[in-house]
Amino acid sequence: MHRPPRLLGILLLALCASDGLQADPFATQRAQMIREIEADVRETSIYIDKQELDARVMRVMAEVPRHLFIPEKQRPFAYDNRPLGIGHGQTISQPYIVALMTDLLRPHPGDRVLELGTGSGYQAAVLAQLGAQVSTIEIIEPLARQAEERLTGLGYDNITTRIADGYYGWEEHAPFDAIVVTAAASQIPPPLLRQLKPGGRMVIPIGGSFQVQQLVLIEKQQDGAITTRQILPVRFVPLTGDH
Repeated sequence: MHRPPRLLGILLLALCASDGLQADPFATQRAQMIREIEADVRETSIYIDKQELDARVMRVMAEVPRHLFIPEKQRPFAYDNRPLGIGHGQTISQPYIVALMTDLLRPHPGDRVLELGTGSGYQAAVLAQLGAQVSTIEIIEPLARQAEERLTGLGYDNITTRIADGYYGWEEHAPFDAIVVTAAASQIPPPLLRQLKPGGRMVIPIGGSFQVQQLVLIEKQQDGAITTRQILPVRFVPLTGDH
């Protein structure tokens, strides 16, 4: 059974022991972030075909401390509904996009989920807090090591990290119930399709650095057939590697 990370348990104890705003100085900003995500969902409902996201996803978005996943100088902006730089030319995604991609994956406790592009570890933490067993790959070594240290320190014992080219997936941990790619690819990587379980879902931005990118939902049917659906225009840093 999945156990909540130690940090979140400590935060809950602190909230019970003293005034909420004193124990959690980001409480107001986090609540505002949730309201902005909800507003974005309504504004983009024509694209995503829903008026609200899964309540489990929204609850976790309200729990995971985003300010701990960004450089200290960025922390005053931690709960702004926009991407933020995390160094090495990479970003932590806009909270609305993190919530949407997570919702599209439909993760359940115990699901095996592959993430390509660990970055700061925030998306992996959101998935892990939902009870998924997360395998996450980052090609930029300093980011990968920082994320591993951060996630371990926060008590996420259901996340495994790796430094590698995510284009090729993680064969040893396959097959996966869900795959999320947090960088734009010019096409769907064939290794990822092979490693996705029948009945599984993949969410990936498709397009070049200087082109309109589309967030694409891929579903693998029980007979192995692949269906795709464009969700909405997005902007991601490009997937890097030797492919």
